[in-house]
Amino acid sequence: MKALLRIFRPSRKLVLIIGGIALLGGVSGGAALYIGKDTLLGPPAETVNGAACTDVNLVTIKKQKRVWIRKYIKTEPTDGMTRVKTALRVAKAVYDAQKPDLVQVVVLDANGPTLRSDIRGRAIGADVVYIPHPDPIVESIDGNKVFTARYYDGTAAANGLFFGERVDLPEDEITTLNASFKDVSDCIDPIAVAATEGGEGKPTAKGEKPAAGGHGAAPAEGEAAPAAAPSGGH
Repeated sequence: MKALLRIFRPSRKLVLIIGGIALLGGVSGGAALYIGKDTLLGPPAETVNGAACTDVNLVTIKKQKRVWIRKYIKTEPTDGMTRVKTALRVAKAVYDAQKPDLVQVVVLDANGPTLRSDIRGRAIGADVVYIPHPDPIVESIDGNKVFTARYYDGTAAANGLFFGERVDLPEDEITTLNASFKDVSDCIDPIAVAATEGGEGKPTAKGEKPAAGGHGAAPAEGEAAPAAAPSGGH
């Protein structure tokens, strides 16, 4: 028995190595608890890039040889800043894909309205306008700005209407947020998903089809230009 114990007795060097690994693991775990996992691993993706979202409606407007896109999207309940980040991310994704002269993204709650006639006022949780190359034709929308962004800082009620104070972000803060994205992805298009799965797109609400100018609609010549917020908005 003594011979067996002598054979399997670990060397002093091996004991020190194992002890050092255990100590390091304990220190790392303690540091994670003390410092916080966000500091060690980085903030969650939603904090950086905004939330996942779903398309509600899309309006493409051609006016004076310019293309303006207004997109309505919805997210699950989240805070106002995350809604703004989501809108900024989607605006950039739309611009990268289509290169329009103006992109407007309107964020609704998952329980909010889907008909364009109902999307106004406190139904709008966040609203972003992106004009990559401002010029005299579009300057009248909101001055000579590349970005405008606003949101309600409160959460949405059960009916999808938002409460709280309206916050208008300064352009330098918007620019900083826009430059911080690690991923620039668009929203999920439920109609495209249904088509891919072999089904048909579902009506938007109570058996009604998407409003004119929605997914797949022809561009609306001469339609009213996008304002900084939809009619009756903030």
